[in-house]
Amino acid sequence: MLTARTEHLIDLALDEDAGLGDVTSRAIFPASHRSRGFISAEQDLVLCGVDVAARVFERVDGALKVKRVARDGDRLKAGRRVLEIAGPTASLLTAERVALNFLQRLSGIATQARKFAAAVDGTGVRIVDTRKTTPGWRALEKYAVRCGGCVNHRSSLGEHVLIKDNHIAAAGS
Repeated sequence: MLTARTEHLIDLALDEDAGLGDVTSRAIFPASHRSRGFISAEQDLVLCGVDVAARVFERVDGALKVKRVARDGDRLKAGRRVLEIAGPTASLLTAERVALNFLQRLSGIATQARKFAAAVDGTGVRIVDTRKTTPGWRALEKYAVRCGGCVNHRSSLGEHVLIKDNHIAAAGS
């Protein structure tokens, strides 16, 4: 799910969190210091955002090596590893919170979507989403809905005609 818009969102998140640098990590660790780390599920979940999180690490420092050990849409048990990262310690620490933010938000959406999909399993009903998304996050959040087993409705006003209460009220009837 790495589009130009997603890359831009990653850049915005990194600029917001580390635009002035990570003064703590840089003060503690010399550039030559290397570490290995991992991200694991803290609870049972439907995973979403692995490629986005990996890209965050890569954007911070191309010397960080990221290994994906789970895929979007996987149902994970608590404790299961998602990513393994190795490289410059300061870079790893600079990237971790932004990467986790993407994973947590998208996995939360996918996990909740899975619960809704499971609730109607076998009934012939399908659960669809709306355009009520976080500004800038629409494509990612709709992707998370699909990872959870639900269906996207429309992504923009230009995709389908949908006459709602506001249209009727504004038209007079």
